[in-house]
Amino acid sequence: MIEETISRIQTVYLMDSLPWVVGFSGGKDSTALTQLIFQAIAALPIEKRHKKVYVISSDTLVETPLIISSINKALMNIQNKALELELPIETHKVKPEVENSFWSSIIGKGYPSPRQKFRWCTDRMKIEPANRFIRDKVDQFGEVVMVLGVREDESATRAQVINSHTVEGKELMRHSTLSNAFVYAPIKHFTTDDIWKYLRTEESPWGSDNHALYALYQNSSGGECPLIVDKEIKENAGSCGNSRFGCWTCTVVSEDKALRGFIETGEEWLRPLLQFRDWLSKIRDKREYREQHRMDGGVYFVGQGEDKELGLGPFTLEARQMILRKLLETQMIVRNPYDPEYKLILEEELKHIRRVWRDDGDWMDTLPQIYREVTGEDLDWEYDDRAMFEEDQITDLELLCEKNNVSMKLFKKLITAEKNFSGYRVRRGIIQEFNKILNQDWLHYGKVEGYKE
Repeated sequence: MIEETISRIQTVYLMDSLPWVVGFSGGKDSTALTQLIFQAIAALPIEKRHKKVYVISSDTLVETPLIISSINKALMNIQNKALELELPIETHKVKPEVENSFWSSIIGKGYPSPRQKFRWCTDRMKIEPANRFIRDKVDQFGEVVMVLGVREDESATRAQVINSHTVEGKELMRHSTLSNAFVYAPIKHFTTDDIWKYLRTEESPWGSDNHALYALYQNSSGGECPLIVDKEIKENAGSCGNSRFGCWTCTVVSEDKALRGFIETGEEWLRPLLQFRDWLSKIRDKREYREQHRMDGGVYFVGQGEDKELGLGPFTLEARQMILRKLLETQMIVRNPYDPEYKLILEEELKHIRRVWRDDGDWMDTLPQIYREVTGEDLDWEYDDRAMFEEDQITDLELLCEKNNVSMKLFKKLITAEKNFSGYRVRRGIIQEFNKILNQDWLHYGKVEGYKE
């Protein structure tokens, strides 16, 4: 079976000049896939190794630390061995843009932590970074082939999705959303037993320890969270937080079995992460931490009759400040034995969140203060010497708004809009921005029973 698969991979590799993009998540399926491709190309004469193979791995920036450490090591080993053997293989990590990272979305914009019916994270943190890399290669080469470690026996739904894209007699499938991209699934007929038998009997060509990978699965009670580049696969894939390696922050499921499994097998230093994740899940649906309108100002109702109430919006600014403080406190006590420089939140994320908060009415510029109070340190913050208001002036404005029954939140939005247009000779668009703010739904539901700003 293995020899036949390697031969088929060589045939598909040689049949055109389209570069390959191989999805590598560090789990059993993607490791087996990459190892088979590595062996197939290494067995070809040098003159036939005619096109690039890009091995890409998605780093959401909140991956379980043990997993991302294993992925980083594997990518480095693959690249070094490929250079040694003169193989046209390059390894790359793809990451979400800072404005789409997990913490920029939750702590910055106030997105509620993901749940089954609102899994905003997969698109922003996995699909889009991978697709951005693929689109870049399409622009460069015209067409590309995505090589994925998807298998039919993972689930009936996965098998259905794979079969719906398969053309009889053809090895390549059309990508469902990316034009000029094809999908090749060399191990789609492999069973889980086939995968482990191959990995445990064949040595890794780049020197990794496949037995250690097997132990990692046993310790986590989990499985692989594959690199997802297809929204149809994503919609049917379920969560990676329950029985698969994935993000340590995943709140889609009630319990993170992988993280708990690592702790129970001796990785006690991960416990603060699990505690933070459980706390974040617990506060997600508490009304006192959520706005009663959506980010665009719209409102919606849940329930009917006497049980009817306004739905929950994003986290309030106060809740976001609380989440950041607790995250930084967690960061202060976590000691990653595999990476002394490990951070739960990056400096560029903190700086982006600060800008979002200030646009959202954080006139006191609280983020540097929170960071200083928790860590005892300062980052290289950029300060605006022209503060919008002094602290006593803000207090006076709050009192005036209360006295005149004017929403302080509305006042802040209008002042922020005015500031954003200041300095322009032609302030085209400011009236439209004011009208947009003044016509948001939440302003007109102040007398609805049960509504509180």
